[in-house]
Amino acid sequence: MIKVKIPATSANIGAGFDSLGLALDLYNEVGLELSDSIDIASLDDVKVPCGSSNLIYQSFKYIYDLCDKPLPGLTVRQLNNIPMARGLGSSSACIVGGLVGANTLLGEPLGTDDLVNIAATMEGHPDNSTPALLGGLVTAVLENGKVYYVKQEISDHLQFVAFIPDFELKTSFARAALPKEIPHKDGVFNLSRAALMSVSLYSEKYENLRVAADDRLHQPYRLSLINGAHEVFDMAYKLGAYAAYISGAGSTLMAIVDKKNAAFVGETRKGLDRLGLCSWKLHSLSIDNRGARIEE
Repeated sequence: MIKVKIPATSANIGAGFDSLGLALDLYNEVGLELSDSIDIASLDDVKVPCGSSNLIYQSFKYIYDLCDKPLPGLTVRQLNNIPMARGLGSSSACIVGGLVGANTLLGEPLGTDDLVNIAATMEGHPDNSTPALLGGLVTAVLENGKVYYVKQEISDHLQFVAFIPDFELKTSFARAALPKEIPHKDGVFNLSRAALMSVSLYSEKYENLRVAADDRLHQPYRLSLINGAHEVFDMAYKLGAYAAYISGAGSTLMAIVDKKNAAFVGETRKGLDRLGLCSWKLHSLSIDNRGARIEE
């Protein structure tokens, strides 16, 4: 059995809607082995589909079908450290795990760019799937089935503090909250800030991040879906965060913080309790610049 390790991802990073994402050191692990039947099980208490509707199985089978190889069955063992429907790329992790595993067992007939294109097409956008595959900070555009992307390796001077609520927020529901049209000035506002976010993270111009994380395309409409979000943002900035934003579609909120700010996590934990958000979880994470890989 081979084991694929896939990082969590945090997409949008404020203004980079459907185009910016980064990989973090929180991992799902997927064990895969060819067999005569479909045998899927979770190695923790997370319930997963155990038949052909399982996303890992579907993406694995996609590669076998693409390469015209028969797939009688598959044994899948999932370790699900990335919380589901929380804006941390759990679905992309499943897709990438299946794609990388299948490509490995077939002797790697497909290149990295092939997998990047397939993953983004299956997911519908490249902001989670591409950093899950490649690691680092990724700026990406999906056009006619092809992903045009740039990967940048980010310094480990930063910590990414995830505020994870005790409720799911389905991407479909979060997208339904968005307006069908936006004013031209809001488009210009976001374009400038998305560009600033990418180059500032890469060049370590962290003083730019608060402005770069501002957004008019999705966060104003989604913040009301996350009870306590405004208060968490205010708290994060008061405690020295460079930036705060909704991770992906939510419900997770993310703060970008200097690793030297050792008191941040402890103080925000106290702050969450004072706000009555005692059930929220906190994870202090670092950038993962490697992406998905096969573990021995």
